[in-house]
Amino acid sequence: MPKKHALLGASSSARWLVCTPSARLEAQFPDEQSPYAAEGTQAHDLAESILRHKLESAKAPADGSHTNEMLEAVNKYVDICEEKVNEARARSVDAEILIEARLDFSRWVPEGFGTGDMCIVSDGVLEVIDLKFGKGVPVSAVGNTQMRLYALGAYDTFELLYDIHTVRMTIVQPRLDSVSTEELPIEELLAWGDEIIPKAQAAWEGSGDCTPCDYCNFCKARHQCRALADACLAPFYKHGGKLNQLLTDDEVAELIGMKDLITKWIKGVYDYAYDKAVSGEKEWKGYKLVEGTSRRTIVDPEGAAKVLLENGYKEEEIFKPKELEGITALQKVLGKKGVAEHLEAFIEKPPGKPTLVPESDKRPAITNNTVNVDDFDDDIE
Repeated sequence: MPKKHALLGASSSARWLVCTPSARLEAQFPDEQSPYAAEGTQAHDLAESILRHKLESAKAPADGSHTNEMLEAVNKYVDICEEKVNEARARSVDAEILIEARLDFSRWVPEGFGTGDMCIVSDGVLEVIDLKFGKGVPVSAVGNTQMRLYALGAYDTFELLYDIHTVRMTIVQPRLDSVSTEELPIEELLAWGDEIIPKAQAAWEGSGDCTPCDYCNFCKARHQCRALADACLAPFYKHGGKLNQLLTDDEVAELIGMKDLITKWIKGVYDYAYDKAVSGEKEWKGYKLVEGTSRRTIVDPEGAAKVLLENGYKEEEIFKPKELEGITALQKVLGKKGVAEHLEAFIEKPPGKPTLVPESDKRPAITNNTVNVDDFDDDIE
């Protein structure tokens, strides 16, 4: 049975605490499930099975349902959890260990609840640990609203049983070798909880103004959100019309900064329009569905090869030579350790193609202004 999700879930709190109407607007659209989300769910299930086996003597997870890379990454998370469990048990013999526990933070957020990957409660210290299996960008635990809501939910459950004065919230991203922790006095966490109550109430009611933010790309209403459209189009009309025939340097810089937002926004609008057209729900004025370019394919390669060989063609003429998989595919089979152990001598990492990024980016600037972009390979893994 699929898990029930709260309207004001912790995982989307960074958005609805800024854009308060977004939660109610999202409720009008069907759930989205990407391959990455499915992979993350599988990793969380594996982590839960391993932890319950080690900490609760449950049955060990079955082999073969996951890749070596996933097992290696999940075990890094498990090791951190075990270390924290041992520290808690050293503080309190009766430390409470919760794996995939429902955490209710409705004291601060209307009908708010979520699932904590790992919660550890002992005298003095409450710890919340979250596994992030993605490998896009590191996620910081500092100021992380999802982690703070989970911590509030755990505190609400155990405040009468334990003398909690410190809260530690840790995000583990094993595929990025990233571990981030925020530690707060309980008074500071509770003050933050009281501070968000009005925003959470507005989000529950669906009131307030739509406010584009860094989390728009995860919102199911993004393709029809007028505020997001206005934000993406603002550079073109914020000066009251055409300023001059050519964009100024400042305008170009502003548009570069919005590249990702605009690209994902317009793709989302197109995907929405396409899906509605294909399903027959809508016809868009000025547009029609047509058959796209199609490539011929051999539906029975073995049969085709047999005919060619019988007609005198040589194998080397009709078959592709064997080709080694790329590093990403091999890492899923071997894991990072296997790649390092067996392939390190065969791997090199040439410099990447120059990329224009904000000054806040931590990478050092390229000082050679005579860089030739043709010297770089766009297909480097």
